[in-house]
Amino acid sequence: MTTSADPGMPTAQAAKPGPCHATVRLSIILPVLDEAGGIAATLASLALLRAAGHELIIVDGGSRDNTVALCQGAGCQVLGGTRGRARQMNAGAALAQGDVLLFLHADTQLPAQTEVLVAQAVQRGALWGRFDVRIQGQSAMLPVIAALMNLRSRWSGIATGDQAMFVRRELFQRIGGFADQPLMEDIELSRRLRALGRPDCLRQPVHTSGRRWDTHGVWRTIGLMWRFRWSYWRGVSPELLAKDYR
Repeated sequence: MTTSADPGMPTAQAAKPGPCHATVRLSIILPVLDEAGGIAATLASLALLRAAGHELIIVDGGSRDNTVALCQGAGCQVLGGTRGRARQMNAGAALAQGDVLLFLHADTQLPAQTEVLVAQAVQRGALWGRFDVRIQGQSAMLPVIAALMNLRSRWSGIATGDQAMFVRRELFQRIGGFADQPLMEDIELSRRLRALGRPDCLRQPVHTSGRRWDTHGVWRTIGLMWRFRWSYWRGVSPELLAKDYR
């Protein structure tokens, strides 16, 4: 059972209004699937941005736990979408009314003054961008991994979903949104956006869960990610990669 997202729902950790505060409205697109364990903390972190008038659009991919109930209990409306992160984010973006779309993973929390930081990037002329990432988990290697991810992204101009990508809404619509593919949708979008301009790489970090690294092991996860990236670069289809991933 689904309802349309509330276009007026505000979002995340806000701060003192800066000179850019009123000039850029964010639409935060939050795809969810069985996120009951952590969604309450994510929604709480978005409360001040929601109160400031920014838009939160939650798109559920068919959760079998109480994710939807928790979102609704927090005063959020939830849009039902076809399962798949790219499809869910495209569905949310189609309803968005903000100037800038910000795509947020359900286990990731934005930094303070997000709206000011994004507005300043837009005023600098950025078409799109992303934040640095900080991974929270048990392994002592996670800070090193995050630092290398941020450096690689800054050098390559390729962003990942963990880094809370943002893009001007009109540009996102013009290039056709995320490719309809089950994996590497963030890499593919980055490639198309990079052809139009380099990303604004904000150094303020988002905080994301290291559960994948803790569950599967740091070195195994690194090896898997690089194998998939190499295969995708060589032209292996996202469908085959997703089958291998599962």
